[in-house]
Amino acid sequence: MGGISTSAAGLGLDAAFDAARAAALRGEVPIGAAIVKDGVVLAAAGNRTRELSDPTAHAEMLVIRAACERLGDERLTGCDLYVTLEPCPMCAAAISFARIRRLYFAAADPKGGAVESGVRLYGQPTCHHAPEVYGGLRESEAADLLRTFFRERR
Repeated sequence: MGGISTSAAGLGLDAAFDAARAAALRGEVPIGAAIVKDGVVLAAAGNRTRELSDPTAHAEMLVIRAACERLGDERLTGCDLYVTLEPCPMCAAAISFARIRRLYFAAADPKGGAVESGVRLYGQPTCHHAPEVYGGLRESEAADLLRTFFRERR
């Protein structure tokens, strides 16, 4: 796992998975995200689209907003984002605009993802900032969380 210590990866991923499980308990799609800087979790959040009646209330958007507020800056330079599912186009763009240093995600999202799937935003010539990307971390755990959530609702 290049670019990060195992303990920092565990810290960020644990916070993201905790947020995803909390989202599931609220009836939200279980996706969680956490932002870490210098070994400290600045913010963690799970999806809140239903609760807030806000289609932009994805875990990544919420955690970026919270980390920016905490740092008092619209740029998250030197910060790493951990998320349980490959970000969608909206979230991938926000990650770029926030200047996130590294993006770590668990499960790929062939249908809605925009990092390694779909539009592959960071590979486009119009993308101003592309974070380092590391996918597939705890992938089966994230996939199981999503499968269980949707199976219980059918």
